[in-house]
Amino acid sequence: MARPGAELPPAETLALWTREQAQLKGRVADWDTEAWQRDPAFAGLQRVGGVDVSFVKGDSAHACASLVVLSYPELEVMYEECRMVTLTAPYVSGFLAFREAPFLVEALQRLRDKEPGLMPQVLLVDGNGVLHHRGFGVACHLGILTDLPCVGVAKKLLQVDGLEKSELHKEKIQLLQRGGDTFPLTGASGTVLGMALKSHDRSTNPLYVSVGHKISLEAAVRLTQACCRFRIPEPVRQADIRSREYIRRTLGLPEPLKLGQERYNWLSISKSTESPPLNLQIHLASPQVHPVHLPPTFRSTWPATPRSPQPSDLHPVINRVADEYHGTTEHLRFQACSLPRDSIAGPRFLGPELAAASTLP
Repeated sequence: MARPGAELPPAETLALWTREQAQLKGRVADWDTEAWQRDPAFAGLQRVGGVDVSFVKGDSAHACASLVVLSYPELEVMYEECRMVTLTAPYVSGFLAFREAPFLVEALQRLRDKEPGLMPQVLLVDGNGVLHHRGFGVACHLGILTDLPCVGVAKKLLQVDGLEKSELHKEKIQLLQRGGDTFPLTGASGTVLGMALKSHDRSTNPLYVSVGHKISLEAAVRLTQACCRFRIPEPVRQADIRSREYIRRTLGLPEPLKLGQERYNWLSISKSTESPPLNLQIHLASPQVHPVHLPPTFRSTWPATPRSPQPSDLHPVINRVADEYHGTTEHLRFQACSLPRDSIAGPRFLGPELAAASTLP
């Protein structure tokens, strides 16, 4: 969501931001305030919002602010707005709201003025709530400014109050077996700041859910899970997809590779210039994932044994791609090719067994 700016604000500005966070923090409600939140099936919940700010590649000042509203429980987009914005405040860790929140608040106000019947009953935010250096992240800030229930959903662990990516933390992640499994994020102070949530059966990395405003942690976790078709909850995922596509269309950028009606990832194995092992490269080409950025490349290592890659070798790589790209690989077909160890001649396909094993449903 955020992208670092070039300069830090003066100390006076940081002090002002810190005081404002401290003042607003006292207004955060970390309990259920709506009847639907206390219902096991969220009866009465009809509209869930998601927000995102996506940046133009190589430009930390120009971005697209996106708001989407999805029906619940169908999770179909009912409303969307994307606008190009110019950010004047620099990115400072712990102060993301001062850089991005004003544009998202304005988007919600325009919706309230134009289509009040489509206002979301809750907002899912790509960022943290009370899981924050000063207990007041962007999800809290948006909640206070809009008076909406807000949930913070972060893809990475913010290491505060003694929370860290320790071996113990990694062991707890390994114990998450299926979608919906959780463990509490308890800081050194003894405070439970959020929950790590395995949001999808195929996800390898958890989400970090925290209270933003006007909702309990228990309801926030249940709602996040209920909104997940893939790793990232659908409101946040759709806001991200649509903001990136809006940037591509607005700036007239070329559409990424598209073959027929399908979108492809290419798994290729290239021969090492030294000795084994070989490197696996995944070149992503999906118009709905990174329409602005050049196709990224992941690297993984085959076992240093004289054998051909097996179908099972692809599984962790596919899972990683699905995690990193918001689950949008469900429509991507993986095709794999390799170079023999003793040759740099053209690629040969590994065969139908590997292709079948690497195709996601």
